[in-house]
Amino acid sequence: MSPSAQKAKGWLVGIAVLCGIWLVQNGPGGQIVPPQPSSAQAFAAGPQLQPGSPVAEPMDRSEPVRIRIPVIEVDAPMTRLGLAADGSLDVPPDENRNLAGWYGGGVPPGARGTAIVAGHVDNADGPAVFYALGSLTKGTTVEVDRRDGSTAVFSVDAIEVYDNDDFPDQRVYGDAPHAALRLITCGGGFSKETGYQGNVVAYAHLTGVR
Repeated sequence: MSPSAQKAKGWLVGIAVLCGIWLVQNGPGGQIVPPQPSSAQAFAAGPQLQPGSPVAEPMDRSEPVRIRIPVIEVDAPMTRLGLAADGSLDVPPDENRNLAGWYGGGVPPGARGTAIVAGHVDNADGPAVFYALGSLTKGTTVEVDRRDGSTAVFSVDAIEVYDNDDFPDQRVYGDAPHAALRLITCGGGFSKETGYQGNVVAYAHLTGVR
């Protein structure tokens, strides 16, 4: 596992601790539990681009400032995430439900390589920015506005869910020859004692630039 993957793995542990506050208070049931991806939205045979999907040339590096996923009504500002004192990656402030974070020590969305973006599934007040991430389907459009005035347009290739104890670091954080994006939030089973038992990950690649 690369140093960047090791750091990102620690970050996921931090996210898991902060997720599930609302469900702990209210208890799972009915429509409270966030949607989880179906097996039909997973990769058929390992990470791969959607057949026939265009692949845009990577962009120059520029900091992301906003993410939009119209199909699940996400329209949120973005904040840069650094490392905490223990070497894990900081998480977006949990008091702000409409905020996503990107790993500033890695690749910004749109540039060549794998960009990592995370958002809470809920907080003490209710559903948060990536609450509906698990309901995405292959081909969904994700847009990231960047500080240089450009917009990176991504297409979702798959959505998968992993247990915390079986998180595939290389699969999620491994480098890519094109501009790739990973969207991550908490998911999987839920326990009132320990919160969410896993993570939902959406895989996407750059298909256009505006």
